[in-house]
Amino acid sequence: MLSKEQQLKAAKSYVVAALTEAGVALEDDDGLAFRTRFEAQFPQLFQLFTTLYGEHDKCLEHLANLVVLAFKSWRDRADDLKELDQRREAQPDWFQSNQMLGAFCYVDRYAGNLTGLRNHVPYFQELGITYLHLMPFFDCPKENSDGGYAVSSYRHVRSDLGTMEDLRALSKDLREAGISLVVDFVFNHTSNEHEWALKAAADDPEYSGYYWIFEDRRMPDAFERTVREVFPDDHPGAFIQMEDGRWIWSTFHSFQWDLNYSNPAVFCAMAGEMLLLANQGVDLIRMDAVAFIWKRLGTTCESLPEAHLLLRAFNCVCRMAAPSLLFKSEAIVHPDEVVSYIAPEECPISYNPLLMALGWEALATRNVELIDQAIKRRQPIDPNCAWVNYVRSHDDIGWTFADEDAAELDILGFDHRLFLNAFYTNQFEGSFARGIPFQYNPKTGDCRVCGTTAALTGVEAGDTGGIDRIILLYGIAFSAGGIPLLALGDEVGQLNDHSYREKPSRAKDQRWVGRPMRPDALYDQRHDKTTTAGKIFARMTQLIAARRAAPGLAGNAIKSFATENPHVLGYVRSGDGQDVCVLANFSDDPQEIPADQFLEMAPRMTDLITGEPFHVRTSVTLTAHQILWLT
Repeated sequence: MLSKEQQLKAAKSYVVAALTEAGVALEDDDGLAFRTRFEAQFPQLFQLFTTLYGEHDKCLEHLANLVVLAFKSWRDRADDLKELDQRREAQPDWFQSNQMLGAFCYVDRYAGNLTGLRNHVPYFQELGITYLHLMPFFDCPKENSDGGYAVSSYRHVRSDLGTMEDLRALSKDLREAGISLVVDFVFNHTSNEHEWALKAAADDPEYSGYYWIFEDRRMPDAFERTVREVFPDDHPGAFIQMEDGRWIWSTFHSFQWDLNYSNPAVFCAMAGEMLLLANQGVDLIRMDAVAFIWKRLGTTCESLPEAHLLLRAFNCVCRMAAPSLLFKSEAIVHPDEVVSYIAPEECPISYNPLLMALGWEALATRNVELIDQAIKRRQPIDPNCAWVNYVRSHDDIGWTFADEDAAELDILGFDHRLFLNAFYTNQFEGSFARGIPFQYNPKTGDCRVCGTTAALTGVEAGDTGGIDRIILLYGIAFSAGGIPLLALGDEVGQLNDHSYREKPSRAKDQRWVGRPMRPDALYDQRHDKTTTAGKIFARMTQLIAARRAAPGLAGNAIKSFATENPHVLGYVRSGDGQDVCVLANFSDDPQEIPADQFLEMAPRMTDLITGEPFHVRTSVTLTAHQILWLT
């Protein structure tokens, strides 16, 4: 039996021979650059690929085809993108700068189409955006699209939004403006109208193997004993019946069919789609529903070890063919599972759903115990990685704290989630929020919450504390480390949009309430400080400017700061010789932090947001919902 070293050597020879047979020239500049990356990445890729697919008859053939695909993608990569690769390799921590500011939007709802979005690039520069995440814009079914997350083709833009040429033109404009382009890579599933799905539905044996398809209910029943229902409103269990009577895995909506990554052909095909996107000028890809990509009987089929191996293997391929492309994980699961995906060799960037959810939790309870616990226990990550800290997403708010963490604070997780759902859907007396319940489960009474930031903080209800609450939450997102992410429209206080109810294909998807059209009238008011939009915009841009001027807010280093006040969150950020002490009052009343808590700090400090001086040896008083960045 061959040793591991001998197996690797034999496999490498086989792959090099495949490259030669494919007419690949490894002696020119492109070939030499690829050869260097191939030598660096292949040992790891070989180990990962054979661990996943070693028992497959054509494992080595698939691996060779994958490397050939990677070379061809590298050869086709534009010169300016290769220059970007070199710059990013020379400065691998570029995304940890305090100059980073992320934003996201739907192309059609913000600008009509990709060409229209190019007209907004000057505004993005004015705001200071350096990272623009566009919600899915690929070809998808006209009606059953799940907001674009049911992809019919990764190689075509939705016809009403433009073309791939338009995407390349936009990415070039953004790159020249210093803005990285971020897109979703929906790689757990495809639409049932994808070419692969249509062939599988026609019982094509090759493409039936791209999905989890069974002739009868025996295996679906066996899987469903341990797999949870994700969208109970859409269909029970994890499988739906196809027109020919077969059963296909459909974790989410019935028109989203899960890909079968136990088939190496699926991995290779999706690697090709990923590299195509990278060559359009995409800088980061959000790995959608990453926790669900591997299935194994007798498990929950979430966050299995193979999911991490898949990510690492995809990363190896990208390091060969598109070295500057980075992965961002989207895992709305237990906090321990969320952090498990965060690593330079998997996803160096990750959404931070826990901090987001606990910010809202603290607003509702006026108590910071849970979020303070999370800062101490869950916020620190690999220093080479970064959180994406956000106040709200394009979807919903799920209360993702761990029940065992809550129990330490004598909080019953299930009951607390019911309270939070009631509070944010205006079913709790005295609530300032105007959210909408999503995916209500009558079996458990649970749901998730949808709405814009202005609707959930009280601005929509006319609550006097609404604007302060917006700035409080964004002040935390902007200062807690990593990349802050702004929902475009929040900076002018956009409200809920209930018109989704008038469209049959969206009427039952309450998430659309938080996906309004670009509020043109509010943007027109953004420089008028007598308006609500103007007040929010002025304070938001004040936050952005303060962050850009604070080197202490770069990177991820964070430690808790004891405020000895249950209503005030405290933490310290440090970097480049600057310490920033963040204090955030979640109470509806002024709160005092005693002087004793500041004995290790300089006696005179300044709030970086407003420039206000503080003599901390005489204590610090925060007004209702105030946030301070003291240095």
